[in-house]
Amino acid sequence: MTPAINCLKKSNISYQVHHYDHDPNSKAYGEEAAEKLKVSFDRIFKTLVILIDNKILSVAMVPVSRQLDLKAVATALGSKKTAMADKKAVERSTGYILGGVSPIGQKKQLKTILDRSALNHNTVFVSAGRRGLQIELSPKDLASQTHAIYGDISK
Repeated sequence: MTPAINCLKKSNISYQVHHYDHDPNSKAYGEEAAEKLKVSFDRIFKTLVILIDNKILSVAMVPVSRQLDLKAVATALGSKKTAMADKKAVERSTGYILGGVSPIGQKKQLKTILDRSALNHNTVFVSAGRRGLQIELSPKDLASQTHAIYGDISK
């Protein structure tokens, strides 16, 4: 079990865990998950840790079919500047390794923003905290579990 799965077990929400054989040579983790689980790239959401105003770590979730729009995130969060966070800072803060960062069950719950496109689907997929493991749940339950706000943050 991962911390993400343990958090969901304690909650009263519906979710499903999906396993697939992760290829250690793959660097496109979300795309690999979509292909192996035969799920649309629009329904698999990548968990990206960003740095707000050079000091605050936050989480942005966007579909793997799209890219994070850092300017849109800055606007949505009322900040002046955003950048991708350093790998070591991500792993230290979340307790997960890159390619397996879940927005759920992080060591320290970071401020989170979920791309509004998630609401176009009955369920979406996010990392369960390990490469080769995804959690499927409703976007509203995902937002509730992560205390996320919605924003138009992808391009």
